[in-house]
Amino acid sequence: MSLLNRIAGPEDVRPLTTAQTSRLAAEIRTFLVENVSRTGGHLGPNLGVVELTIALHRVFDSPRDTIVFDTGHQAYVHKLLTGRQDFSGLRTRDGLSGYPSRSESEHDVVENSHASTALSWADGIARANDLQGRRDRHVVAVVGDGALTGGMAWEAINNIAADPTRRLVVVVNDNGRSYSPTVGGLANHLDTLRVTRGYEAFLDWGKRTLQQRTGPPGRFAYGWLHGLKKGIKDVVAPQGMFEDLGLKYVGPVDGHDVAAVEAALRRARDFGGPVIVHAMTEKGRGYTPAEEDVADRFHAVGAIHPETGLPVAPSRFGWTQVFAEEMVAIGRRRRDVVALTAAMLHPVGLAPFAHEFPDRTVDVGIAEQHAATSAAGMAFAGLHPVVAVYSTFLNRAFDQVLMDVALHRAGVTFVLDRAGVTGDDGPSHHGMWDMAVLRVVPGLRLAAPRDEPTLRAALRAAIDVDDAPTVVRYPKGALPDEMPALEDLDGVHVLARHAAGAGASSAGRVLVVGVGAMAPVALAAGESLAAHGLDVEVVAPTWVLPVPEPLVKLCGERDLVLTVEDGVVDGGVGALLAQRAAEQGVRTPFVHRGLPAAFIAHATRAQVLVAQRLRAEDAVREALAALSQD
Repeated sequence: MSLLNRIAGPEDVRPLTTAQTSRLAAEIRTFLVENVSRTGGHLGPNLGVVELTIALHRVFDSPRDTIVFDTGHQAYVHKLLTGRQDFSGLRTRDGLSGYPSRSESEHDVVENSHASTALSWADGIARANDLQGRRDRHVVAVVGDGALTGGMAWEAINNIAADPTRRLVVVVNDNGRSYSPTVGGLANHLDTLRVTRGYEAFLDWGKRTLQQRTGPPGRFAYGWLHGLKKGIKDVVAPQGMFEDLGLKYVGPVDGHDVAAVEAALRRARDFGGPVIVHAMTEKGRGYTPAEEDVADRFHAVGAIHPETGLPVAPSRFGWTQVFAEEMVAIGRRRRDVVALTAAMLHPVGLAPFAHEFPDRTVDVGIAEQHAATSAAGMAFAGLHPVVAVYSTFLNRAFDQVLMDVALHRAGVTFVLDRAGVTGDDGPSHHGMWDMAVLRVVPGLRLAAPRDEPTLRAALRAAIDVDDAPTVVRYPKGALPDEMPALEDLDGVHVLARHAAGAGASSAGRVLVVGVGAMAPVALAAGESLAAHGLDVEVVAPTWVLPVPEPLVKLCGERDLVLTVEDGVVDGGVGALLAQRAAEQGVRTPFVHRGLPAAFIAHATRAQVLVAQRLRAEDAVREALAALSQD
């Protein structure tokens, strides 16, 4: 029987010998490659934290001691060591989440997979422990080095350092990467720490020398040693940045040496105050295809051949690639266009632009707020910035979009990848909030293209706007077939017209509005409604914010308007259209189909659409019911 199969919880990890922990680490890596290659998931980050996670569960007593992960995609090993070894349904409906999940285990605390938040969680939990007299408990935050590029992490550190007695341990998992190689001053600082291991050894030599010459160090000897430490720390000990904040620093330590990590963690646990443990790890450790990969393709994978790391099915031509191509074409025409990304150069499709225009590409790290405001500054100084992020991550920068970009009428374009239903990453990654949130931003214009030509056209049009923020959103995955317009009504594209048959009722004129990726659903719904003898017109406005006036006019000419969107339906684009129509005296009833204001669990996109009644047949049923009531 393998060691891993005998692990039902952390209590089974602590009695293992050093040799057994090495064997367990090897078994875990084999398990991860075999299982994640079948389901897809975050393979590279978890291969890199095997020994670190084993050590955490040998030193700390979870769940009595709280362990939080930033971000949660590095928690697969934690799941295995806390009794969850059925990975057959990883990131599929009713299977294990790809992130920590409170519904799965009492060992999971923070479900939000957005980065740079764990230190604030840890600070809050540690404060609560102190206030409630739980001085025998520790809080551990496992933070990827990329997460420390986010400003929220440093806000938390500022507060953590204010109380020297708080029992809080920050483990910096330093692999030099987040999604891509970690960038910025912090990354340079950690690079320096990696090559200055001689500092502690040098101090130990100083102590031994004093003891040999003077016996146990006396007052003079301690003064000499303190002066020595102060004199050299800025030269060979850049960990002084942390210590000057009031945080004890331990490391760097080899994150793949269980015994070394355990020793460092025990020192931190027993210190009695906030401590940073700096562990150096290798992303993709032990899996040759991942170790040799320079593009970080193994951060998150689909189904792959475990022997080679190659995809089981080749990637299909998708929305992100169209954006990537069009950005390069625009960059060649316009020297003022610059691109910004928040540590996701490859995932959002900016790598080709960066290759051709390296001086016009900025990776700010996991710092969406900074990206938005820096872009406002660039716009003021004469450039046109394009900020490419996942839709879910723009939520983090709403204040900056509102007060720094929109208030100052800055010509900044935000490109939102993974908009709408994203599927297997679950509630924190569904890009369903953007339209409902951004509709309140004065002057903002938002496009929801439906296919490749409208995406290219929307991006070009967005970049031509220099006096307001523009947004272009599109979903994850493969492109649909092109849906050419029968007619362009001043920006509102008519995709289909179905005349009512003989004997159609006078209350049978329906307008179907498909928003962005839901245009195919709108077309299918239009055909079905026409089969019921209704007069149907299907439209898809590319620019949905602000509401196009021609669309409001069309609403007034129909007996029912059916809107279909893949964003939050309450306060979404359809609801805004109905509001604008009512303001202009239009009395046409509306039926809105979209996503609820709820956190939707991980499942495939198709499964989510079924569960949320967002198929064509669902929309048709609602429309027919509304017409029958009239």
